[in-house]
Amino acid sequence: MFSFFSRWYQERFSDPQAVTLLAILVGLALVLYFAGGLLAPLLVALVLAFLLEWPVAQMLKLGINRTTGASLVLVLFLGIVVLLTFGLIPSVWRQGVSLMTDLPNMIDKGLLTLQGLATQYPKFISTEQLDLMVAELKKLLDTQHVLDIAKQLIGYSASLLVLMVYAILVPLLVFFFLKDKDQLIRGSKRFFPTNRQLARKVWFEMHQQIFNYIRGKVIEIVIVGVASYIFFAFMGLRYSALLGVLTGLSVLIPYVGATLVTLPIMLVAFFQWGFSSEFGYLMLGYGIIQALDGNVLVPILFSDAVDLHPVIIIAAVLVFGGLWGVWGVFFAIPLASLVKAVINAWPKTEIEIEPVAIAQVKADSAEA
Repeated sequence: MFSFFSRWYQERFSDPQAVTLLAILVGLALVLYFAGGLLAPLLVALVLAFLLEWPVAQMLKLGINRTTGASLVLVLFLGIVVLLTFGLIPSVWRQGVSLMTDLPNMIDKGLLTLQGLATQYPKFISTEQLDLMVAELKKLLDTQHVLDIAKQLIGYSASLLVLMVYAILVPLLVFFFLKDKDQLIRGSKRFFPTNRQLARKVWFEMHQQIFNYIRGKVIEIVIVGVASYIFFAFMGLRYSALLGVLTGLSVLIPYVGATLVTLPIMLVAFFQWGFSSEFGYLMLGYGIIQALDGNVLVPILFSDAVDLHPVIIIAAVLVFGGLWGVWGVFFAIPLASLVKAVINAWPKTEIEIEPVAIAQVKADSAEA
C-alpha cells in the first residue's frame, strides 16, 4: 500500500510547477478564509476593477490614456450606482415595510384557508395539526420575539458606519487598481514563486471565462429583475418592486434560487387574489420568464462557460457559500470551473515500475 501512495505522489508532485500551483492555491484560499472579512473592501474593489477593466481597455484603443479612461469609467459607474441607490432602494424598502405590516392579515387569511381545508379534507390535514401550526405561528409573532428582532435590526444599523467607510474606500481602491494596473501586477509578482508557468496557464484559461461569467450574471440579474418587475406591475401585484428585485437576485443561486423566490410570489398572489384567473395568469407569466431565462438567456450569456453538471454546481454553491457567504455563492461556478481547470492541467509524470516493484505492490495489496 505504501508503494502505491509513493507512486501516486511521484506521478503528481514530481513536477516543481505542480507544487508551486498547489502552494499558490492553498495560500490564496487560506488568506480568503482567515482574512476575508478584513480584506472585504479590497476584494470588492478587485472584483469591480476586474469588471471595469474592459471599458478602460477599449478607451486605451481609442487613444485615451489610462488615467483619464479609469476616471471616466469610474464616474459613470458611480453615477449608475447612485441612481439605483436613490431610485430603487427606497421603493423596495417601503414595500418591504408594507409587507411586514400586512403579514398578520395574510397569516389570518391563510389560517382561515387551512381551516376550510381541514373541514373539507380531514384525512389530509387534521385539526390537531392545524392547532399545532397556529401555536407555532403565535410563538413567532410573540411580542418578545418581535422585540428581539427589533433589537437585532438596531444592531445591524450600526454597520451603516462601516458601509459609509466602504463607500469611500472602495471607489478609491478601484480607481488606483485601474490606473496603476501594470505597476501593481509587476509588484505583486515578487510575492509568488518564479516557476509559476503552470499557474499562469491555468489563469489564462480561466481569465476570460471568469470575466464572461461575471458580466453575464450581472446582465442576467438586470434582465430578469426588470422583466419580472414590469410583468408584476402590469398584473397589479402588490410589492412588485420588492418581488422583482428578489427574482433578479435569485439567479445568483442556480436551480435553488428560482425555487426559493417562487414561494413568496405565490403566497403574495394568493393572498391578493386567491385561486382566481389573475393568480393563474401571474404564475403562468412568471413561469414563462423563468423558462426563457433558463432556455434562452442563460445559453446566450454563458455559451463560453465550462460545462458543469448540475450536481457539481449545487455542491459548489453549498461549499463555497458556506465558506464565503454571498460572495462564495456568486463565484461558485467560476470557482468550480477553476477546480476543474486545475485538475485538467495538473501534470502527471509517468513512472516506470521495475518488476520487483510490481511484485512488491501485489504483495502489499495481498497483505491489505
